[in-house]
Amino acid sequence: MSTGNVELLSATLAKAKSEDRAALVAYLPAGFPTVDGAIEAAKAVIAGGADVVEIGLPHSDPVLDGAVIQTADDIALRGGVKIADVLRTVREAYEATGVPILVMTYWNPIDRYGVERFTAELAAAGGAGCILPDLPVQESALWREHAAKHGLATVFVVAPSSQDARLATITAAGSGFVYAASLMGVTGTRESVGNEAQDLVRRTRATTDLPVCVGLGVSNAVQAKQVAGFADGVIVGSAFVKLLLDAPDLAAGLAAVRALAGELAEGVRRS
Repeated sequence: MSTGNVELLSATLAKAKSEDRAALVAYLPAGFPTVDGAIEAAKAVIAGGADVVEIGLPHSDPVLDGAVIQTADDIALRGGVKIADVLRTVREAYEATGVPILVMTYWNPIDRYGVERFTAELAAAGGAGCILPDLPVQESALWREHAAKHGLATVFVVAPSSQDARLATITAAGSGFVYAASLMGVTGTRESVGNEAQDLVRRTRATTDLPVCVGLGVSNAVQAKQVAGFADGVIVGSAFVKLLLDAPDLAAGLAAVRALAGELAEGVRRS
């Protein structure tokens, strides 16, 4: 039985901390602009300086995601992307770089595919775990059992609306890191990533020793630096996806995401 890379994920986040910086976590949807293009985009953000990559499993109703990622998901789904393509993206990005690769997915596709099958195949692909934004903790026992068996992290999402007791329940069940959604609402770039995020990180840390990574809204080095001042990791997705959407061709898109990753990697260094 192959074992996933939860330990690599933990070691990567610990290494960033030892360097007195936040980790840079990049999100890209599988199958966008094509399956091969997404694999190249993952390699490009890593070449630019991303420490961890989340590969999105495109979904027809991505409730957490804003217009940019929805557009990319639509393109991927129209292109016929399948779970096998998501797993191949994880495998090829990991084998090419040695960086921890997670899958971010809504629950329904995994439920249909089969929890045992999905966790076994994700581990075999070298995946580090899953971020599951819509799986309630109280319904997650089956997933967590199989994820733990296969050496995969289970990353849950907390939001500013989460009460302290609820935060404790969520963080006790999770592994790898905690995904702190910086504000209520959907993914997308924001003018500012405000005090709500800092307060949420403080409250989350009071319940767990897991690293706390902040996503939703970070799109440039200034914001990355701001979030790096209080979080263990900075998660950036829509800004990368928008560059790929706006690029005249794949080569230009890859150059653009690599450059943005480089700027963000500078931003997460707190000095």
